[in-house]
Amino acid sequence: MEPQFIDLTEENLPLEHLCCIIRSRKPHPGVEAKRRWLAERLREGHVFRKLDVKAPVFIEYAPLETAWVPVEGDNYLYLHCLWVTGGFQGKGYGRALMESCLADARAKGKSGVCMLGAAKQKAWLSDQGFAGAYGFQPVDAADSGYQLLALSFDGTVPRFAPSAKRGTIEEQDLTIYFSPQCPYISQSLEKLRQYCEERQVPLVLSPVDTLEKAKALPCPFNNWAVFYRGRFQTVNLLDAGGLERILRR
Repeated sequence: MEPQFIDLTEENLPLEHLCCIIRSRKPHPGVEAKRRWLAERLREGHVFRKLDVKAPVFIEYAPLETAWVPVEGDNYLYLHCLWVTGGFQGKGYGRALMESCLADARAKGKSGVCMLGAAKQKAWLSDQGFAGAYGFQPVDAADSGYQLLALSFDGTVPRFAPSAKRGTIEEQDLTIYFSPQCPYISQSLEKLRQYCEERQVPLVLSPVDTLEKAKALPCPFNNWAVFYRGRFQTVNLLDAGGLERILRR
């Protein structure tokens, strides 16, 4: 029998697999942080729809007004993530998930759906070619090369918050903005903290733990963003080599 899609709810959230590629029989701090974060967001209209399997086949979207991203606009849905991986690719699951989001937006009378993109495909972004096939087009751009893609139903378009477009901050030390939305963040933070302590590298950790902070972020990416000497560097989770390359710049 073909697996079915299910939406996470406050009732089934404690029991459902959250779809990221983290294999652990014990409670994982990143997964549990994401679960707690989701419990609050579901009350705000956040949707997490997944295939009823223990694999990354899911979509996450939310009303733009309560989406934890530095994007401004009215009456849109913001598509956080659409991910289909491994043996589940090529079977129509991505198409079904995207079309369910668009149908939901139309049923709720939304003005459209928007998502993060880039002039060239970047890490941690949903497939832009796939989104483009549905009519998503760039409607705003940031200095860092990121773009805001939108599929407008009524001609209106959203925009990046001004702070997100600049990609600069006053702090000169290594600075990392992070949120509990991604389960991978927790373990990466601990590795970075230990590395910086051992080498006496000044490190500023800036948790994105409220909607207000997310809307005011100094770069378009909301889960993990690295700044050094006041400038945006990367959204990639860093190992020792990656961090050393940034510190040498």
